[in-house]
Amino acid sequence: MHPQRVGWASRLGVFMAGACHALALSPMVAAWGSWCPALLQSLALSGLLWVLAPFRTPRQVAGLTWLYGTVWLLGATGWMYVSLHTYGGLPFWLAGAAVGLLCMALSAYMALLGWVWARWRMGVWWRDALAWAGLWLVVEWARAIVLTGFPWGASGYGLVDSPLVVLAPWVGVYGMGAIWACLLALVVWSWRREEALAVRGMGLGLASLAVLGCGVLRQFPAAVDFTRPHGGPLSVSLLQGNVPQDEKFREDRQVPMLIWHGQNLLASRSDLVIAPETAIPLLPSQLPPDYWAQVQAGFGESTGRAALIGIPLGDFQRGYTNSVVGVGPGHPAPDPESPRAYQYSKHHLVPFGEFIPWGFHWFVRMMNMPLGDFRRGPLVAPSFEVKGQRVAPTICYEDLFGEEIAARFTEAGRAPTILANVSNLAWFGESVAIHQHLQIARMRSLEFQLPTLRATNTGATVLIDHQGRVASSLAPNTRDVLHTVVQGREGVTPFAWWAGRWGLWPALLAGLLCAVLGAGSRRARPAH
Repeated sequence: MHPQRVGWASRLGVFMAGACHALALSPMVAAWGSWCPALLQSLALSGLLWVLAPFRTPRQVAGLTWLYGTVWLLGATGWMYVSLHTYGGLPFWLAGAAVGLLCMALSAYMALLGWVWARWRMGVWWRDALAWAGLWLVVEWARAIVLTGFPWGASGYGLVDSPLVVLAPWVGVYGMGAIWACLLALVVWSWRREEALAVRGMGLGLASLAVLGCGVLRQFPAAVDFTRPHGGPLSVSLLQGNVPQDEKFREDRQVPMLIWHGQNLLASRSDLVIAPETAIPLLPSQLPPDYWAQVQAGFGESTGRAALIGIPLGDFQRGYTNSVVGVGPGHPAPDPESPRAYQYSKHHLVPFGEFIPWGFHWFVRMMNMPLGDFRRGPLVAPSFEVKGQRVAPTICYEDLFGEEIAARFTEAGRAPTILANVSNLAWFGESVAIHQHLQIARMRSLEFQLPTLRATNTGATVLIDHQGRVASSLAPNTRDVLHTVVQGREGVTPFAWWAGRWGLWPALLAGLLCAVLGAGSRRARPAH
């Protein structure tokens, strides 16, 4: 029997499904209702699974899953074009080609998923669903790890308001995505194939029971809390300077920027003030000689106040780091020679934006991006202590990698009690990147059951509670200061425990195990 041909209707259906998956990660869909992103994303993957069911050859399935992945990632990460063309200075055609080729290359993982699944599928609905979920986990693991990783837009982020979020402190964002993929496959393939009514009811029932159970647990958060309040609450001020990216490194615009951030750092009476990534866009040696003296005076021992400030450190001879410095009681103004100075330097750097991969210096030389080749900071950095709270900074893109943050939780007595992220998303204009980065930060709070403070240049500047809810926020693309209060928490979630010790390797092993169990033996596999 000849295999069924892949027609234009199947390709169009997969294209539309991939577009819906990307759309689910946009603020427009979130504005329709908190449940809408998860529903639309679920409809998108269900559409893909429905189309894939009748196709048998690995090549056919791989082509369709590659198309789905390419459209999904193009829609989810197309904001990169703004940084490359508008602010990086690349010609429009080269910037567009770079984004398109990157998404096509990353979708090779999806093609591999389709090829392997089609090659080893059993034709038994529940086993095929298990194999699909395992391979889905492996693919998202690969996108998060290989070549420094770029897991932006991972499927779990679209579920941040779904009942499945109760699983986040156990299995993390990729585990959530795999469980979601399994539940959808159970439903679709039990109905898409010529199964008995009882089988169809079983597929729908299993998925519904899982979602309902998670929904019930979500109504009783104390039953699944792994953290508890620690110390007293902190008053916090989060600065949002709204400095346009094309002005940030212009000499004639830097003085007003320094004045605004300096005034608001010193004017706040909060226990902790946080200024965003590169709020000070100059190296310390380039600043006015009395600048740090004024900052030190405003956060001296007698004030009891502290601040975290984004600034590059180093010099042009030894290199520089994208850093956050901490000043306040017990922490003098930044001085690399002082053992009392608090400094956090970004560990996970952005390819092309903060470090140049081998063989691509020609590409970076075409862009107009200052400070484009940073040194890495350590993976495990100490927290910044403020009135008994341990604040763990990350810088921008770093909070995409929950497994690296988890490395700070291996000693429970020194584990963070508050997460803090400083960012500058002005590189991406008024794009969906702001909303997507907020989803990412909310997921980190869910995984670790800790509050997150975000101080950003253009948004989203927010306080997120330990259940992943936005407790207070500023409107994006405005200049303002968010004054709020945060309660730190102590404790270690199961995800923080296993990811802190072994990274994402347990997730890879779990994915491979599910794929093998679902595939079964070659002898039992029907001929295609």
